[in-house]
Amino acid sequence: MRISDTYLPKGLKSPAYDRRLVRTGQVHLGVGAFHRAHQAIYTEACLAAGDLRWGIVGASLRSPQVAEQLNSQNGLYSCLVRDGAESQASVIGAIQKILVAPQNPAALIEAMADKNVHVVTLTITEKGYHLDPATGALQMQDPAIVADLARPNAPTTAPGLLIAALAARRARGLTPFTALSCDNLPDNGGRLKQAVLDFARAQDPALADWIERHGAFPASMVDRIVPATTPDDLTQFEAKFGVQDLGLVKTEPFSQWVIEDHFAGERPQWELAGAQLTQDVAPWEMAKLRLLNGGHSALAYLGGLAGYQTIDQVLANPAFERFVDLLQDEAQSTLTAPPGLNLASYRTDLKRRFKNAALMHKTYQIAMDGSQKLPQRLLATIEKRMSRGQDFACLALAVAGWMRWQGAVDEKGQPYEVQDPLAAETRAHYYKGQTGFEKATSLCSLEAVFGPRLPKEPRFVDAVGAALDALLQQGARASVEALVQKEAAL
Repeated sequence: MRISDTYLPKGLKSPAYDRRLVRTGQVHLGVGAFHRAHQAIYTEACLAAGDLRWGIVGASLRSPQVAEQLNSQNGLYSCLVRDGAESQASVIGAIQKILVAPQNPAALIEAMADKNVHVVTLTITEKGYHLDPATGALQMQDPAIVADLARPNAPTTAPGLLIAALAARRARGLTPFTALSCDNLPDNGGRLKQAVLDFARAQDPALADWIERHGAFPASMVDRIVPATTPDDLTQFEAKFGVQDLGLVKTEPFSQWVIEDHFAGERPQWELAGAQLTQDVAPWEMAKLRLLNGGHSALAYLGGLAGYQTIDQVLANPAFERFVDLLQDEAQSTLTAPPGLNLASYRTDLKRRFKNAALMHKTYQIAMDGSQKLPQRLLATIEKRMSRGQDFACLALAVAGWMRWQGAVDEKGQPYEVQDPLAAETRAHYYKGQTGFEKATSLCSLEAVFGPRLPKEPRFVDAVGAALDALLQQGARASVEALVQKEAAL
């Protein structure tokens, strides 16, 4: 039996409110596992408290997989929280249905144009914004953007879909919805606003002016580790609860959402589940990107190259545990903690979260889309330390780990697929050189990743090239151990 409104087995905590009375108040673009384990949980608390205006219509911008999983389950799915040997499962009812944009863009546009929808949230990853990494502007020559501008009623990109819905709202005399980015990007609200307004100006300058005057694009910081659900997870869940749930997500106990308090209209009372409203998200976001995400990426590339499958396995090696401490030391020096955030305590919590073996958070999963993540997770930290004349040995080794990953062959000679929108380019640059320095120099020429300044800094290229040489000659594990020993001797 599949989980559904008509089949909710005992033993699973299920919605106590009447789902038949829930109205749609939100649309979410990019309804993957992270949204279901994070933002939807905050909305579930609002529904459970009796405010039934905030049901979610989810949308996939590419694959129909999530729609196939959830629509036959009435939008229901289970969230499994794992902490060591303990686990707790709850059925979440916040999502009403899933739309698939490529199959029916008009239905998604209509959902966002509905008068009762006040918020559109997004988790579409960095590449979904179609922004030029060097200028921050919308890539107007991107084939997908060009196509959307040519067919405004059948867009496929997030900017195109948002503009089509906002144009419909304006034509109906409605106000804009709040567009709330929940992606791991610095100034994600500003980036979303840039993408939307650039698209609107190319299509209809008056529409762009209306959006700029009346719309809102608050920044936000999201934090929760959500590993990919495996077939074993599904089998074990069904064996325990006697119900099949193809939409199952698993996560950790920790969850955080910091939101800029700037909305165009009504919003859910997400504070009921612990969301923090603030005037300035930037310092929270910076701490998370540089400490959690930067540490995750470093462990994923170097640990993955060393043969470790999950993050907890990487940290079971004392050298890697010490390495991430040193890397976070480098990162912390570039941060200013906002009121309410104790960086020492935050790092202690991060270490505990990384070591949660029950999550089985795979290094390969974290390593995906590295070209999109590297600038904000590692490179910005390096630039800051370089501007102060500070060393960045651990960060350089992490970047070299990403470079070595582009070779698509592990240290045992086994091939793997590099999951990245720039995979063909990074692979070509990696194999242009023979030595680590030559490979690093070639990869650094990718302005889409490294920007215009870093490749011109001999100190940066030399440090990363030397680290890549070490990885090629002695492997990731020995390179990490050597760096840790060197730091201990200072």
